[in-house]
Amino acid sequence: MLALAVAPLVAQGVIARRRRVVALAGKLGTDDRGVGLLQQLNETYGPGPLRLRIPGRSVAVPLVADDVRRVLDGAPEPFSPANREKRGALRHFQPHGVLVSRGAARADRRRFNEAVLDTGRPLHRYADAITRVVREESRHLRADVDADGVLTWDTFITAWWRVVRRVVLGDGARDDHRLTDQLTALRRTANWSALVPRSGARHARLRNRLRTHLDRAEPGSLAAMIATVPATPETDAVDQVPQWLFAFDPAGAVALRALALLAAHPNETARVRADLDGRDLDTPQDLPRLRAAVLESVRLWPTTPLLLRDTTAPTDWNGAALPAGTAVLIATSYFHRDDRSRPDADRFDPDQWLDGRAAGDWSLVPFSAGPASCPGRELVLFTTSTMLAALLEHHTHTVLPPTKLDPAHPLPRGLDPFAVRLAVTPTSPPQVPGD
Repeated sequence: MLALAVAPLVAQGVIARRRRVVALAGKLGTDDRGVGLLQQLNETYGPGPLRLRIPGRSVAVPLVADDVRRVLDGAPEPFSPANREKRGALRHFQPHGVLVSRGAARADRRRFNEAVLDTGRPLHRYADAITRVVREESRHLRADVDADGVLTWDTFITAWWRVVRRVVLGDGARDDHRLTDQLTALRRTANWSALVPRSGARHARLRNRLRTHLDRAEPGSLAAMIATVPATPETDAVDQVPQWLFAFDPAGAVALRALALLAAHPNETARVRADLDGRDLDTPQDLPRLRAAVLESVRLWPTTPLLLRDTTAPTDWNGAALPAGTAVLIATSYFHRDDRSRPDADRFDPDQWLDGRAAGDWSLVPFSAGPASCPGRELVLFTTSTMLAALLEHHTHTVLPPTKLDPAHPLPRGLDPFAVRLAVTPTSPPQVPGD
């Protein structure tokens, strides 16, 4: 039963989404079924963790929030983020990334990541430059969409990747689609983890292309931050960058889903517009309502459906002994969408991120949590909320088929971002890029 709950998540692509499999999962309702199966296991076997033994591997699956807290708070020891399967996957494009590092190397790389990404700061120190980039690219995107009145995934993600490359690598990387293609190809290989041999040559080509952009250290980009943050021989600054690009990719899906949620909930859109009214959106802004909408998008449809940890030593857990090297698997969608305990499980509830209800709730981990939580959380929230504000400006949106988001009914537990289509209507004369 556990395999039936987890296998569809893996099949959709843990590192790079497989578009056709995501569409099939939506038609078959596998995300909904997976949550239901884990609920059944919880009711049958109690709080767990549920133990699963497969040849050569011991696996534990937490089923209650207190155990999620113990695991995530226990990083990097005794619950290491450098899980065996994760190392097998990420070695294809970031073998020295912080997520697959241990000991002194992990501490050094985590320090470096936090310094460049301004972890914990709502507005990155380069917020002015980031805002400029987002506003410029959103104007081009709106002009393209105004031509036929429909925003699709393909149109949106092209603009989003231009934002990402400029934010991370500088304006000179804006149209380097080949870089994105190289990274995507390696991520697709990484879906197979250790089952596929690593290509050192392909990884070297990616590093060389990244280094070309990083060497420019364009002012206002993360590349400029890299040039100023102290690094050691252990850091391998270049190998940290693929993770940032990788993380920004699903953030695009988060942003488009959040826009669809707002389109389907006009009352919340009205509150967002009231919050934006009178703001100078050409300057960096902390946009709490849009950040909350983004957080709800991640809660409802987690971009990391499985959080993975490995025990580094024998660990006692609820009277059972987990051997060292046990894989601990946290199914985020199960916790986020457990309608037995969450009244908001299947509805859009951004207020919980504003009124304190979500604070300290260990069943909600949209950006992981604990010492190994996502160091780019605030940067992603700032960039996505700024993008949403730009797209909402002077435009209204309506969700088009095949996507169905009806506030009167439970929201689906799977939402294919590749199929999202929004009718876009200007509410004022369109701006011409460059005006």
